[in-house]
Amino acid sequence: MGLPKAERLMPRLYVALACTVPLLILSMGPMVPGVGPVLDEAVPFSVNAWLQLLLATPVFFWAGGFFIRRFLVALRRLDFNMFTLVVIGTGAAYGYSVVATLAPGVFPEAFLVMGYPPLYFEATAVIITLVLLGQIIEQRAYARTGEAVRALMELRPARATRVDAEGNEAEVAIEDIAVGDRLRVRPGEAVPVDGELVEGRSALDEALLTGEPVPVEKGAGDAVIGGSLNTTGGFIMRATRVGGETFLAQVIRLVEQAQASRPPVQRLVDRVTNVFVPVVLSVAVIAFVVWMAVGPEPRLAFALLAGVAVLIIACPCALGLATPVSIVTGVGRGAREGILVKDAGMLERLRSATVVLFDKTGTLTEGRLRVRRIHADSGLEETQVLALAAAVERGSEHPLGRSLVVAAEERGVAIPRAEDFASTTGGGVSATVEGRSLRCGREGFVFEGGAEAAGREWKDRAEAWRKEGMTAIFLAEGGRVLAAFGLEDPLKEGSAEAVRELRALGLRVGMVTGDAPATAAAIAARAGIEPGEVTAGVPPEKKQALVQRLREEGERVAFVGDGINDAPALAAADVGVALGTGTDVALESAGLVLVRGDPRLLVRAWKLSRAVLANIRQNLFFAFVYNSLGIPIAAGVLYPLLGWMLNPMVAAFAMTLSSLSVVSNALRLRIKRI
Repeated sequence: MGLPKAERLMPRLYVALACTVPLLILSMGPMVPGVGPVLDEAVPFSVNAWLQLLLATPVFFWAGGFFIRRFLVALRRLDFNMFTLVVIGTGAAYGYSVVATLAPGVFPEAFLVMGYPPLYFEATAVIITLVLLGQIIEQRAYARTGEAVRALMELRPARATRVDAEGNEAEVAIEDIAVGDRLRVRPGEAVPVDGELVEGRSALDEALLTGEPVPVEKGAGDAVIGGSLNTTGGFIMRATRVGGETFLAQVIRLVEQAQASRPPVQRLVDRVTNVFVPVVLSVAVIAFVVWMAVGPEPRLAFALLAGVAVLIIACPCALGLATPVSIVTGVGRGAREGILVKDAGMLERLRSATVVLFDKTGTLTEGRLRVRRIHADSGLEETQVLALAAAVERGSEHPLGRSLVVAAEERGVAIPRAEDFASTTGGGVSATVEGRSLRCGREGFVFEGGAEAAGREWKDRAEAWRKEGMTAIFLAEGGRVLAAFGLEDPLKEGSAEAVRELRALGLRVGMVTGDAPATAAAIAARAGIEPGEVTAGVPPEKKQALVQRLREEGERVAFVGDGINDAPALAAADVGVALGTGTDVALESAGLVLVRGDPRLLVRAWKLSRAVLANIRQNLFFAFVYNSLGIPIAAGVLYPLLGWMLNPMVAAFAMTLSSLSVVSNALRLRIKRI
């Protein structure tokens, strides 16, 4: 039986908070020096007790009603968990306090404090409120599963332009497209479905498939993928796969399957409570039986008080705080460091990761092309050829051309005016600059334009640059090649440092990318990733398959990516880590987000996860030590030796001290060095 969504729990949390705050004032106020006498005079005990009862009742039965129903289901199945302990403890505290309010005279004099039995309504309300807050955080994490799928679906255009046999065009809904339909795709539009280009040429942004920043040139006969963006030329395509058969639909299914198959994190608290709850119940029953059998008169009163005292002192106030306080503090610390934790369970899984897989583009690299090399023909200066190339490319929308313009602007090179600009889809651009007829583009376009005779030396240079992970662009005038420009997607500052530190922590580090093997090998070498840990030329489904294979081999995988193509792998990994500079789909599919896009933040995230888990274990130690010492005393083991039973005020103080120790320990995370 699951809990309702966070939206339905929020009103209950508001009511719980509104009742718990004044309840704490009424119950704890008398213990505050200077406040107690004033409060006692203004609110006599009998009135105070009734006010606490009125405030605690809606918290226990309405705000915590879902926990009670879940407790009853678990009880029928004998499947004990944290909710079992919460309801038993809060129920015992609430029930005892109700009796103490309605019939205080039934309690032995030894249990009275200033003539009245102690109340534990505040323990009931505080625990219910804290557990409710924790469940809301958890439910919101689950809700993000659907957000990733919705982000993918938004990539699909709602309508498309269909062309009939006579050439007439009509706008149709995406659902009405059938296999074999001819569709027109204009510049700036998204490809509606998978298909084959039949007329025209274009450059498509297929980051969906490869994650790479360079648009892919397409001509007649080439496959096009639904959801990719047409950047330049218009074309006509023939639909080959529609509906649920398209590549995008398959990616959506991969994300859904991976998220659905991810098992929930089994908290240490739940594992322990499977043993702790039956022990507490057994001790309470044994205490009742023993006091009934050999206790002093009035036996029934002593037996009831001993049994209920065991349940009250076992009420998991510190235990309920142990995990959420550490998690909330750790998440807040992470946010200050630029690490957003979307799913608190990710902190636990990141600490146990054995393999870290990085995507390349936009993750280890900057995700945008820059001019790294300029080789000018003899007699020409680098600034001169860069100015000419930037002038030709200034009218282009292609990322390769824009990188030349940006390079000229960054170097303060004056860019002359160009005339007669023309763009050839899939090749390059041409223009007249200062009376010179120039061409700029890839080697095929430039060499076929009249520079073939001088091409061998330049082609060899382009091949050498490719082995270094660069793309070559040429500038030519007539039959002369004026310059070659080596463009690369540079390694991010900090990528190599992040890889080095992760390996020092004992993690295996790899890279998986849709880019070509030569480019991938060059980037991996600069980042310090071993050649055997590089997987190149893989589409999204194979990235996901690699993650799944490693998990089947017993590895615990953290995948770091930023693109649409990374969404299935992010969802399939034990820990999905997205960069804040990435796409919405990647951000929604991940459990951790590195806001600044700096890979070094992953090292900090790992250290944060280690600190948080250590803090939780320390808190649980404090909580269970308190229970281990308090429960036997509450049961009356000291009575035969000392004639002494646990004073309720001492129990209340011990519970408060235990909770304070847990909170104080958790707050150390705010200043701990990571």
